[in-house]
Order: sequence, then structure tokens, then C-alpha cells
Amino acid sequence: MALNAPKPILLAGLPLLAAAAVLLYTVDPAGGHWFPPCPFHALTGLHCPGCGSLRAMHRLMHGRLFEAFRCNPLMVAILPFVSYAALRTAVEHWLGRRLPGMRPNHVAIYALAALMVAYGVARNVPWAPLSYLAPTPGHTDAAGSRE
Repeated sequence: MALNAPKPILLAGLPLLAAAAVLLYTVDPAGGHWFPPCPFHALTGLHCPGCGSLRAMHRLMHGRLFEAFRCNPLMVAILPFVSYAALRTAVEHWLGRRLPGMRPNHVAIYALAALMVAYGVARNVPWAPLSYLAPTPGHTDAAGSRE
């Protein structure tokens, strides 16, 4: 996957990414008001596939894997793969080297999209064991609105 943006534009985004990471590390999305509410949850009252992701990332940054998994299991499960894909793309773009790994084809992309839709539906089913996929009750959703 080649990035078409010029390197200076990509490099300008690095301080923004670092600032966002510092903010997410220091401010817990479950109690802070720095993060906007999830529009899907605000409109429907349902959990989208991303609900709980910011809380999960905050907990992962603090080494609390089980709590992160409880906030959004799908995000925690796919994060290592997405992180490696981003690293692989960056190394290829800046250094011209290819790291080992498979490139996703269109079937894999569609399968991931289908998984996310199924996960979004399943986490709104009120019966166990599917009810365990919903974000932890009493916290906020992925972007900060109260449940």
C-alpha cells in the first residue's frame, strides 16, 4: 500500500498524533470531557463497533489489558494486526524496505467489514453471552457520552 501524500505533510501529522496519544494517556475518556460524544450512540442508544475504543486504548496505555478487553474486545483483538500494518506501510514508504507479512486483498477487507457489522449487531443483543460484548455499564461509550 503506497502512501501518495508528500513526506512533509505526513511528518506534520506526527506531532498531532503524539499530542493525541498524550491526551488519551492523561485523560480517562470515562470521566473526561475532552472527547466528543459518539453520534451513533447519541442518536440511537445502541453501541457501534467502536464504542469503548477510547477507554480501551486508555487502559492499554496503562497496562490494564483485561479492562481494555472489557471495553471493546474486537478493538483489542485486532490492534496488533492494525499496528503492524501501519508500521509496515510506514517502513515501506520512508525506508523503501518491505517487512514480511501478507497484504490484505479485497476478500480480507470485506471479511473485516462483515465482522465489524456482525460485532456491532451482536454487542447490542441483551442476552448472555453476547451481552458481554457491550462496553462495561456505567462508563461512557467510545467517545465520551454517558450510557
